[in-house]
Amino acid sequence: MKKNIGLISLDSSLLKWLHEKLRISAPDIQGKEELAEGIEDLLSGASSSLMLELGDGETPLPVNDVIQCGNLAIYARSRKVTRDNGEISLTPKEFDILYFLARNRGEVFTKEQIYQAVWESSYLLDDSNIMAFIRKLRKKIEPNPDAPEYILTIWGIGYKFNDRL
Repeated sequence: MKKNIGLISLDSSLLKWLHEKLRISAPDIQGKEELAEGIEDLLSGASSSLMLELGDGETPLPVNDVIQCGNLAIYARSRKVTRDNGEISLTPKEFDILYFLARNRGEVFTKEQIYQAVWESSYLLDDSNIMAFIRKLRKKIEPNPDAPEYILTIWGIGYKFNDRL
C-alpha cells in the first residue's frame, strides 16, 4: 500500500483555535491528548512539525510510546533507542527515519516517501542521501550491518522495517 504524505503549513492563530476546540469540545477519544500535546509543542516552538496518522477505526493506534522489535526498543517521547538494554546514540534525522519505518513495519517505502515523511522540504532527486542515512542507521542498530535484521532493502523499490521480529 502506498503512503501519501502531505504537508500543511498552519499559522499560530489556527493552531490556537484548534487547541481551544480540542480542550473545550472534543469528545474523549483516543489520540485527543497526544494531538493537544503536539499542538502545544508547535505553539511553544519545541517542535516545528507534527506528523498525524489516521487509524482505520478497527486497529487501535499504539497507546504507549515504546516500539519493541526483538532486542531493539524505540522510545518515541524521549527519542531514545536501546538494543540489549544498551542505549544507541542517533542523530535527530536517524531517529526520525527509524521511528517512521518502525511505526509502519512491514510496509515498503520508496526513498522519496521516506524523505517526505522525515524532511520538511521538497524531495531532492538524490537517492544517495537516504541511502547514506540508512547505512549509518544500520551501523548503529544492527548486530551485523552487512546482514540487516531490522531495516531491510527491497531491491528496486526502497526499504521496510522487518515485521517478523
